[in-house]
Amino acid sequence: MTPRAALSTTVFGLSALGVAAYLVVTAALVALVVWQSNRNFAAEVLDTLSAEAETIIAMAGDRSSQAINAGLQRLHTRDQHHHPNRLYFLSGPDGRKLAGNLAQPPVGWSGKTTGGLFSYKTNGAPSLRTAAGLPLALDDGGFLVIARDIEDQRKFVNRVRWIALLAIAAIAMGGLSLGFLASRRVLSRVEKLTTATQSIMAGNLSGRLPVQNSGDEFDRLSDSVNAMLERIEQLMGGMKEVSDNIAHDLKTPLNRLRNRAENALRTARTKDELSAGLGQTIEAADEIIKTFNALLLIARLEAGAIEETKAPVALGSLVAGAAELYEPLAEEAGLRMQIGHLPEVTIMANQQLIIQAVINLIDNSIKYGSKHSAVLAAAPDADPPHHAVHPGQITVDLVKHAHSVDIVIADNGPGISEHDRQRVLDRFVRLDKSRSLPGTGLGLSLVSAVARLHGGTLRLEDNAPGLRAVLRLPI
Repeated sequence: MTPRAALSTTVFGLSALGVAAYLVVTAALVALVVWQSNRNFAAEVLDTLSAEAETIIAMAGDRSSQAINAGLQRLHTRDQHHHPNRLYFLSGPDGRKLAGNLAQPPVGWSGKTTGGLFSYKTNGAPSLRTAAGLPLALDDGGFLVIARDIEDQRKFVNRVRWIALLAIAAIAMGGLSLGFLASRRVLSRVEKLTTATQSIMAGNLSGRLPVQNSGDEFDRLSDSVNAMLERIEQLMGGMKEVSDNIAHDLKTPLNRLRNRAENALRTARTKDELSAGLGQTIEAADEIIKTFNALLLIARLEAGAIEETKAPVALGSLVAGAAELYEPLAEEAGLRMQIGHLPEVTIMANQQLIIQAVINLIDNSIKYGSKHSAVLAAAPDADPPHHAVHPGQITVDLVKHAHSVDIVIADNGPGISEHDRQRVLDRFVRLDKSRSLPGTGLGLSLVSAVARLHGGTLRLEDNAPGLRAVLRLPI
């Protein structure tokens, strides 16, 4: 990272702009303060000179040159040790100097009636000094100048001005330096982010943007992008997994489909035998099509493509309708469907997807729930022990919470071991004990995708015995 690159950043540009604006405002304020201070000081000096002129005229008794000269002598004798910065010049009607410690009147002040600043030089002084004076025209044609030496005050104001300018310059340099350091730090963070993004664009989807745990805007941006990359990596991994699973899990049904068609063509001797073979082939094809449809639906859910289809859904009626629809199927399987209290709860959701998820969970319970459960009815020492057989049971409940609602479907079948409960939510995962039953291994994966799309979760719990599936959706 070069200094030139740091100077070209937006951060440094904004810092320089802020410093420039500060300098302009501060310089204007300093100039205004200095100007106002000089003005107030000059006005105060002139007021003092006016009062002193009145005092001199009062001591002289009239406004003639001789009387003023006598008054000045008395005033000088009285105050020369107390007011060494007092300056005077008195000339007679003929223009000759009569009194005063100024060698000559200020240049251009002849006939002037208002006071102001002028420069003068004292005896033996190497440079000019500054004074503020007030001219007075006398009745006999004489001319009087009463003044005060303000060189020390002028030097003080100049020192204040230079100190202010140096302070402004120091602040400017400090602001630009801080802007440069900030731009270097920001540019360093940006370069790290750029390096990470280039690595990710090159195909390293496991790469992540660096986070310094400072909680600043870069960390918040990195956290958001990393969450997005995590999701993208999951989707890409899911796509790869789907491809692998399609190649693996659909190979067998496709081979079976081909073998059935080939066998029908080879062995069928009558029209009925050929029709039966074609019927079996169509059934196998339907199963494959059903698998592909499930995969496509899961892909749509993962992509969040149906967000705009959400609408108010009366969840109690929906779950009750699905349970009543599958109740005859449960009875055919030797199971008893128990529908609990289903309070009416309205949520924002895609109704068809929620129905599909509930149906999948009920279908799983019917498929894997035990048809009968043996319960020991006699005493343990009975010989032989007597067992009473009761039908298996599937329960459907709806539990409302403050900000969510649980759709709970439980059975008393073999259940799923704790270490397998997360794995069965993945696509095409079928446990060994389920291999003999028809299915694609996509049912729970579809329910999990529906839950994620609606901001909910799917939990699989032990029903002791059996499985308890809890689909939680936000209200």
